[in-house]
Amino acid sequence: MPDLNFQIEGVEPLLHAATPFLEFHLRATNSNPDEVIHAIALRVQIQLDVTKRKYDVSDHERLLDLFGAPDRWSQTLRAMLWTFVNVTVAPFSGTSVTKLQVPCTFDFNVAATKYFYALDDGEVPLTFLFSGTIFYEGQEGEFQVAQISWSKEAIYRMSVQVWKEMMAHYYPNIAWLALRQDVFDRLFRYKSRHGTPTWEQVFTQLLNQSLEEFKEGTE
Repeated sequence: MPDLNFQIEGVEPLLHAATPFLEFHLRATNSNPDEVIHAIALRVQIQLDVTKRKYDVSDHERLLDLFGAPDRWSQTLRAMLWTFVNVTVAPFSGTSVTKLQVPCTFDFNVAATKYFYALDDGEVPLTFLFSGTIFYEGQEGEFQVAQISWSKEAIYRMSVQVWKEMMAHYYPNIAWLALRQDVFDRLFRYKSRHGTPTWEQVFTQLLNQSLEEFKEGTE
C-alpha cells in the first residue's frame, strides 16, 4: 500500500486568472518508488499558524481587530483555518509535483485577509493537512484503493510579499470593503445630497468631520 509524504516546494501568484489565486508547488513522494499510482483525489486543509512568527509593535495595532490587545494574545492567538482545496494528482511512480491553486479574496470580512493585510513583511507559517483517496496498482496488477493517513502534513513559510504582490496585481491601489445594506444606503444618501463625485471623497469628508469633532471635544 502506498505511503505518501508531501512537501510544498514553492508558491507564486497566478497572474492570468479571473480572480486572485496563489499556486503552490506540491510534491508527493511514495516510499515505494516502483508502485504505480493511478490517481489521488486529494483534499487539503490549509491553516495559518499565527503563533509561529514574531510580531513587532507596528503589527500590534493592525492585528487589534483580529486578536485584541497584545496582553490578551496568550488567550486569543490560535492557529486559524485559511481554506480547503481539492485537487487530483495525475498518475505517477515515485514522485510527482502538482500545482495546488488556492483562491484568495480581498474581502476584509474574512479573517485571513485581515491577517495577511496586517503584516508588512516576513513570513506566514502555513500548515497543510492532507486527506483523500489513493487509486493504485497492487502487486498482482489489480486495481486498489486506499485512504491517506490523517497524520500527513507539510509545513511551509510563505513570504508575505507574495500575497501582497498578488493583490496589487489584481487590485492596484484598491481595497474592497463590504458594508451592511442599511449602512451603504445611508452613505449613498449622504453622497447624493452633498453632490460628492467619488466614494473616496465621501469617506475623506466623513473622516475629516470626525477629526474636527474630536479636536473640538478635546479643547
